[in-house]
Amino acid sequence: MDKQSLRERVWDELEESGDARFPFPPHGRIPNFVGADGAADRLTELAEWPAADAIKANPDSPQRPVRRRALEAGKTVYMAVPRLRDEECFLELDPDRIDDYDTATTLSGSSELGVQVRPAEMDPVDFVVSGSVVVDDRGARIGKGEGYSDLEFAVLRELGLVDESVTVATTVHETQFSEETLPTSPHDVPMDYVVTPERTVETGGEYERPTGLDWDALGEEKIAEIPVLREMQP
Repeated sequence: MDKQSLRERVWDELEESGDARFPFPPHGRIPNFVGADGAADRLTELAEWPAADAIKANPDSPQRPVRRRALEAGKTVYMAVPRLRDEECFLELDPDRIDDYDTATTLSGSSELGVQVRPAEMDPVDFVVSGSVVVDDRGARIGKGEGYSDLEFAVLRELGLVDESVTVATTVHETQFSEETLPTSPHDVPMDYVVTPERTVETGGEYERPTGLDWDALGEEKIAEIPVLREMQP
C-alpha cells in the first residue's frame, strides 16, 4: 500500500474503534488516541530520557503528555513554528520561566508562554519526539503527509543542533503499529523507539538518518517560502 492508503486505514480504524480522542476527526492529522498518557509515561522510562536536557517535540495533541513530562523534569522543550514560517522558527518552552505547564503544553498556550527563537539561539537537542500516523518495528514512520517533521530534523542536523547520537522516539496507539514493512523515502527520519501504552519497541536501526538538507529535493519554491532555508542556502 502507498503512504496515503496506509494513513487512511489507520485513521478509519481509530475512528471506528472509538480509540481516537479529541480533536476529531482523526483524519488529516497526527491522531490523538486513548492511552496517550500511558505511552508518555512509558517513554519517560527509556534509558536515554533522564540525561536529555533539551528535547524537540511536535506540537500535536497525542504528544502533549510527553511535553508536560519534559517540562516537569526540567527539560527545555522546542517546537517548530508551523511550517517554519518565521525567521524565529522554533518556540522555546523553558520550565524555569513557566508556571502553568498545563497551558504551556497546549498549542495556543505554547504560543502565549513560549518564546520564539532562531536556531542560533537554541541549545543542542538530545532527544526528539515525533508524531506519527503509522510506524513499523524497523523504525519507518509515516506522518500526516506534509513533510515538515523531517524537514525540521534536517534543519537542526544541518546546523549541528542534533547529531548522529540523538534519540528519536514516537508515541502511538497499537492501531498505528504496522506489521507490514512501510515504504520509506531518503529524507525520512527513522525512529529508535516506538512506544505504545502497552509496549516499547526498540527498532533495529536499519535505516540511515538524513545528515542534513537535500537542497535539490527541496526546490526553489520551498526554499523561497521558508526564511531559515533562505538564510542557510549555500
